[in-house]
Amino acid sequence: PTEVWGALVETFDSGKLFVHIGASLSRSLMGFALAFLCSLPISFLMGWYRPCRLILEPWVKFIKSIPPIAYITLIIVAQGVGESAKVTVIFIGSFLVMTINIYQGVKNVDATLIKAAQVLGANDMVIFLKVVLPASLPFILVGMRLGLASSLTTLIAAELTGAQVGLGQMIQEASMYFRMDVVLMGILIIGVIGTILDQTVSWLERRLTSWQETRTA
Repeated sequence: PTEVWGALVETFDSGKLFVHIGASLSRSLMGFALAFLCSLPISFLMGWYRPCRLILEPWVKFIKSIPPIAYITLIIVAQGVGESAKVTVIFIGSFLVMTINIYQGVKNVDATLIKAAQVLGANDMVIFLKVVLPASLPFILVGMRLGLASSLTTLIAAELTGAQVGLGQMIQEASMYFRMDVVLMGILIIGVIGTILDQTVSWLERRLTSWQETRTA
């Protein structure tokens, strides 16, 4: 622990710590944000329309079984070693996790609620906005938590694509020189960042889904 603390102080004093954190955090959040924006419409299409489900679900499950690190060579060939390649690796890992989770939420909406809305004369748009979307919100938020976690777990793999700065790059460089204190420091920092992001979404989840909580006497 004392050596890890010393490595943290050394990296902080050199001014490199926040450079690495900023680079990695921006890549993770950008990949996560793009994945979230793409996963929402695809998840709802799969869950709401049977033809879309039959076409997309097998492909999503197939691609989900392939680890994002397997795409690195293809991504480098297609996009080079710039920032877009790193964001793409993170995007793939986060997108598939969120898509499957949100899709399950849409698919498992209580059919009784939908039938009740139809009996009251609601059209598809009203049913989607007033029934399906609120009922799926907990799954969306859980999907966000899983997507954020996935974006951090694929971070080191993403920074294999020729990163100059970043926590993953710092860990890889330190491992080449057997600087295990720096390696452990980088791992702990990623864990702390992941915990903070997870708790942030967890707080948001409690605020937005408080209507689901039941109280017992």
